[in-house]
Amino acid sequence: MTSLNPRVVLVSRETEYAALLAKHGTRGQAEFFLTTRGQNIEELEARDALQSRALTAAKGAIPADWSYVQVTRDDLNRFLFGPNDIIVPVGLDGLVANLAKYLDGQPVIGVTPDPASSEGVLSRHSVEALPKLLKAVAHADVEIQARTMVEAHAGQGLSLLALNELFIGHRSHQSARYVVQSAGAQEFQSSSGMIVATGTGLTGWAKSIMVANHRAFDIAPEENRAAFFAREPWPSRTSGCAIDAGEIRDNGDFSMLSRINEGGVIFADGIEQDFLPFDWGVQVEVRLADKKLSLVV
Repeated sequence: MTSLNPRVVLVSRETEYAALLAKHGTRGQAEFFLTTRGQNIEELEARDALQSRALTAAKGAIPADWSYVQVTRDDLNRFLFGPNDIIVPVGLDGLVANLAKYLDGQPVIGVTPDPASSEGVLSRHSVEALPKLLKAVAHADVEIQARTMVEAHAGQGLSLLALNELFIGHRSHQSARYVVQSAGAQEFQSSSGMIVATGTGLTGWAKSIMVANHRAFDIAPEENRAAFFAREPWPSRTSGCAIDAGEIRDNGDFSMLSRINEGGVIFADGIEQDFLPFDWGVQVEVRLADKKLSLVV
């Protein structure tokens, strides 16, 4: 940090309750809609209240002579982060993953509104710990974990960063056809798509794949390694499944050549709307990114 007082950037996303009110207009109409589906509006209200209280407490934790700004997840691609910012996402672990690609080394303090139900992988701090953490970060007196990210390069200057995982396949998750190359080997495959996961991502989507496939990888979040998984590769006369999983290292090569006529996509960290095209002839190379997430632990 510099000698100037930091700016705190509070990041949050719209709650399910707020989205329902925006869609249905009133609480009563939202409650009626949920009732027809056997859902309870009180649960959504409770989670909304927890986030609201956490955001209010987070603002109160910021020293009076510091500045702050509040940003929603939907505005991240239009927001300009500064080198002296301290980033405070208030929400679930996925919110930290969503903002990681927009940062360039700024420290991130993940705050969970509900410690009792949080997995605590990325949003691991309670809001009560925030006053002490903010001052510790400002004085560089805190442990920072540099979490590895992966990057997809699809030619013509197109690239996409991911903290958890990249998905490469068909946008509808139907059969995707491609040629995969890894560590000198090559294979034509037809599968439900390929997942490339970091050590952080192995606690998320990739975890369920490892359980289903009985293929476990042990990669720490800071390690310069990643794992890839073909989802349900189909063995046939023309397609194989020998390269169904493996690792990507510093000096390793991993690429995929699309054989999808239309609808091929590459997206990161579950954000399907922000994608690169992966239609016929597009070749994507996946590498360990130079950029890392600076997570306060």
